[in-house]
Amino acid sequence: MNNKFDALKDDDSGDHDQNEENNAQKDSEKERNERDRSQSSSKRKVEQFWRFYSHMVRPGDLTGHSDFHLFKEGIKPMWEDDANKNGGKWIIRLRKGLASRCWENLILAMLGEQFMVGEEICGAVVSVRFQEDIISIWNKTASDQATTARIRDTLRRVLNLPPNTIMEYKTHTDSIKDNSSFRNTKITL
Repeated sequence: MNNKFDALKDDDSGDHDQNEENNAQKDSEKERNERDRSQSSSKRKVEQFWRFYSHMVRPGDLTGHSDFHLFKEGIKPMWEDDANKNGGKWIIRLRKGLASRCWENLILAMLGEQFMVGEEICGAVVSVRFQEDIISIWNKTASDQATTARIRDTLRRVLNLPPNTIMEYKTHTDSIKDNSSFRNTKITL
């Protein structure tokens, strides 16, 4: 037994069980500390967001034609963004007067991860128009029907929508096709 690894291999002192228990306790404690740090970090992020949000104008207080975008860090509110290009959005048209409450419920559900679809949610948009307001939530993968259905059902619940509310799902590739004629239109004054 000249090799120190051979000495470790042949050790029958019985300390292995105790070492395994200690390692398991350390691993469990480490996981608990990481989870606590993650929850604390999430709580700080929500608190920071709320401080900012509390000073913003609410969608219902806007006049004319306006859009608010709330997207995850690093994701642009554009169909062509890498995170969005294979995705789509749920669209809900609201009568005037409902946008502020629905927008707040939606962003709180997003921050609270109530959709339970992992990293699938990219962001949300509220569009204030003259006749109606529109809320949409964007996701990464339009082809994943189970996930888009879960987003729809959660959206219906967190916005407390009546059962007869019309919800439309539109892929970003369809949105690009629908608006492509405007992109190539030459305007002369």
